[in-house]
Order: sequence, then structure tokens, then C-alpha cells
Amino acid sequence: MSAPTSVADVEPEPDTKDWTWVLTRRCEQCGLAAGEVDPATIAERAFVAAEEWVQILRSSPAVSARPKPDVWSPLEYGVHVRDVYRIFDKRLALTMAEDEPTFESWDQNQTAIEERYGQQDPEVVAEELEAAATTFIARIKAIRPDQWGRRARRSDGAEFTALTLCQYFLHDVIHHLWDVTGQQDGAASLEVEAS
Repeated sequence: MSAPTSVADVEPEPDTKDWTWVLTRRCEQCGLAAGEVDPATIAERAFVAAEEWVQILRSSPAVSARPKPDVWSPLEYGVHVRDVYRIFDKRLALTMAEDEPTFESWDQNQTAIEERYGQQDPEVVAEELEAAATTFIARIKAIRPDQWGRRARRSDGAEFTALTLCQYFLHDVIHHLWDVTGQQDGAASLEVEAS
């Protein structure tokens, strides 16, 4: 087997960890205690996180550059985050529409390769991320207090409620902000100001 000749030939190590532990304890890397996030703040936090991602996609001078050959560029993370908003919107819609549905598998690593995350247009991704966030946030805002306990499961057997699904989603997008910015207190920037 020949050695890779460019960054494009190198893929990051697939992330196969089960991240559901973030629902029971604070993430030491990004600083978010996802399981403690108040449901009343989730929509606003999802909006703020999306806006930060859009800013990165539109303003980072090195948005397409990988910091290391085997680490995603901000663009690749941004495309993934766009897809996270889309996937979790579908999963939340299913959770609201069906009794205890099972979500289809999503191979995030394979999707990144097949859809050439690193070759997508950052401006287009920013627009698509904004649209996906708008749709998902509207769905979150439509959840009634008595619906937060609706149950669902992932194809690997992990169980969620509508609330823990949204908390888990929030960790994903905030953690990837930490991946790109390196700021351990990424959750602090998402504090919802009292109006």
C-alpha cells in the first residue's frame, strides 16, 4: 500500500465512541454539561451555536485548511454540523410523530468521505446550515412541556427522550466549536442573556 500523497488522501481516524455519556456528566473538553441544560434554553442555544458556525464558515481565512492532515478543517466540521442539524431535525420529528421510534443508522465518517466535506463551498454550507438550524429550532420551540419525555432509540440501542435527544445534539455542535476554536469554555459563550 502506497503512502498518501496529499492531505486529501488522509482521513481522520473514524470516531466510533459512544458519546451518550455526555448526558450524565460534564464534557471535560468543551465544558458543556449537556444533561443539565434547561429545555427552555435549548432553542436559543441551538440558534447561537448555528450563528457561531456560520461566522466561522464565512470569516475564517483558513476555513478549508486542515490543522493536521488527519484532523478535519473548519469547513469539514461545519458541513458535519449542518448535517447534524438536519439529522436531528428528522429524529426529533420522528420522536414527536411516532411512539418510541428507532432512528436509522448514520455513518458520519462515511458520509464525510462520500459527500466530500472538504470540497464543499463554505458560503453554500453557511446558507444551508442557517436553513437547517431555522427548521430545527422551530421544531424545538413547538415542543410542549408534556412532550419532552417522548421516547426513541438509536439503531445501536441507545435510548433517548425528546429532551435528551436535544441535549445530546447541543453537545455535538458545541463540542465541534471547541474542536475548531480550542476554547474550552465554548459553552460559556452560549449563555442566554435575560431579556
